Amino acid sequence: MDEQARKTALRMIPYGLYVLSAGTEQGGLAAATINWVTQTSFAPPLLALGIKTDSALYDVARRSGDLVLNILGQGQGGLAFTFFKHAEYADGKLAGQDIGWAANGAPILSAAPAAVELKVRHVVELGDHHTFIAEVMDVHLTRSITGRPDESVLQMKDLGEKVFYGG
Repeated sequence: MDEQARKTALRMIPYGLYVLSAGTEQGGLAAATINWVTQTSFAPPLLALGIKTDSALYDVARRSGDLVLNILGQGQGGLAFTFFKHAEYADGKLAGQDIGWAANGAPILSAAPAAVELKVRHVVELGDHHTFIAEVMDVHLTRSITGRPDESVLQMKDLGEKVFYGG
């Protein structure tokens, strides 16, 4: 296979950007920017999320099984970059960001326009990212979304010409 052609073709898949958080204030927290997310079922509502196996997020997500998918909006590239690195919880903030708490105990980023509470139902252990299949337990909208909801989401391409993931 031509490696450059593979990268080009796979990078043509559009990606939204999200901050996935896991754990609880008492049991240890982790969060990271992710982009491999898709809905896989309507009933029950299920999402598939790719999580890098050597990340702190992976360990906490496996242990707790309770997640929050914080959906980033247009103009929140800085927030995406914040969670490209290790997220510390200190003084009631996660990586310096204001948070609230989901019913499952995981943190919700106050700045995210939407958040989805998830319960891990299955993990597919293949590759360098494992696929977490998680059921939607609740949703939170922090502001009114006008127009097409999918047009309000921060996308990988919004971070600039040199930022890629995948391929």
